[in-house]
Amino acid sequence: MFPFSLRKQNAIFFHYVSVTVIMILVSLICYQLKELIGYRQVSFILLFVVTLLAIFFSTGPILLASVLGAVIWDFFFIPPSFTLHIGDTEDTLMLVMFFIVALVNGILTSRVKRQERNARNREEKTLALYKLTRELLEATEITDIVIVAQQFLKKYFNVNPALLLWDEDGTMNIHYPDNDEQFLSEADKRVAMWVFKNSMKAGRDTEEYSSSARTFYPLQSSLKCLGVIGMRLKEALTPAEEQFLEACVTLVAGKFERELLSAKAKDAYILAESDKLYKTLFNSISHELRIPVATIMGATDTLLSEKYPEQTRKRLYSEMGKASVRLNRLIENLLNMSRLESGHLSSRPDWCDVHDLINKVVGTLGMELSPFILILEIPEDMPLVYIDFGLMEQVLHNLLLNATQYAPEGTEIVVSFAYEKRGSLIVRVTDHGKGFSPADLNLLFRKFYRGEKASSGGTGLGLSIVKGFVEAHGGSVSASNRDGGGAVFTIEIPVNASEINEYKQI
Repeated sequence: MFPFSLRKQNAIFFHYVSVTVIMILVSLICYQLKELIGYRQVSFILLFVVTLLAIFFSTGPILLASVLGAVIWDFFFIPPSFTLHIGDTEDTLMLVMFFIVALVNGILTSRVKRQERNARNREEKTLALYKLTRELLEATEITDIVIVAQQFLKKYFNVNPALLLWDEDGTMNIHYPDNDEQFLSEADKRVAMWVFKNSMKAGRDTEEYSSSARTFYPLQSSLKCLGVIGMRLKEALTPAEEQFLEACVTLVAGKFERELLSAKAKDAYILAESDKLYKTLFNSISHELRIPVATIMGATDTLLSEKYPEQTRKRLYSEMGKASVRLNRLIENLLNMSRLESGHLSSRPDWCDVHDLINKVVGTLGMELSPFILILEIPEDMPLVYIDFGLMEQVLHNLLLNATQYAPEGTEIVVSFAYEKRGSLIVRVTDHGKGFSPADLNLLFRKFYRGEKASSGGTGLGLSIVKGFVEAHGGSVSASNRDGGGAVFTIEIPVNASEINEYKQI
């Protein structure tokens, strides 16, 4: 987009030569027609040619064309010919007017052209900066910003820039263009470090480290210097080109600053959420641990302090057992949540009979389910399903335990299984409890969330574990309110199934 000095010099020399050749050619043609058109009409032709040349060439060549036109007209056309002497006063005045008009006309035309060219250059620069801004807005990673900056500078300045960025610990990271084989030397790195520390450009064509082969520009933000751009310029930039380059560097530095601030804001948010989560977890677990531990300690102290009847001792042992089960359940939930968050959880499916699955869960929750009416709905033609027995056992365990905590005693808890021909296992757990508010339905499966109608106790991990274990099977779980009151949990898991009759035949 911007030619360098050597190219400009060659172009200017070509312009002078072109103007000279054109004026000579036009003069030769006019000389052949001198007798036909007269020598005074030749001045108008030469003046017209100078005006046309002003459209295409700058002031210097136009000045040369005006001088050549006046000299040629005087020497070859004004009588006496082949001499600079002018015999007629009228011809003298006409020659002077020719030169003045040609010169003024040429300069004014050239100035208008130069203004038009400058306006076009400003428009091109503005459009280029707009494109750079738009491309930087679309970049979301540091590497994307680096690529956009390198491609832009390559296109408009014909350079392969290297971007040097520093981490928080002071480590220098150098990003080279893919097609650049000229890596930074140790001397270049020292210059770049100086630019980074002083936030001033240095290198070739600058006051600092002018012997360097590269020029380094700081990526200066409103907070600090974020990095350095180093480029090997073939020739010194003009003031306009330097201003345009600095505007580009400023846009790139601003994008780096926004990404840095965005990353810090994200880190601050994560830290605040982690601190909030830690406090919630600590308070919840402290409360949940304190109750069973206090129960076990109290019962143990009571048993050790005095001798009680056998019936009293059994009741204390029973309380200790319940507290141990509650403590063990809490630890299992924490371990399961840790497995889910670590990403190490994966299902290990095998052929499973849902009768065995639900019977195992009911046996484990016998004490909790005893005050309720448990109804199992399993079709007679229910096939074997290919699922992870252990994970699904924990899923049903948490759902049934959740139902016992919120449903009134003596009500029904229904567990139904169904296999759809499209290859899905449908499990529903229905109770006659309080149901959910609209706010609960949106947040029910989040970690540590406990509903508005939740009873005291609990960590809020049970349903989030259910969601994680179901998703480990590639399935989904949802909650809704039952018509007439109560809650309905629906699990849908894509599974393979095998008919029991086929297995019996085998």
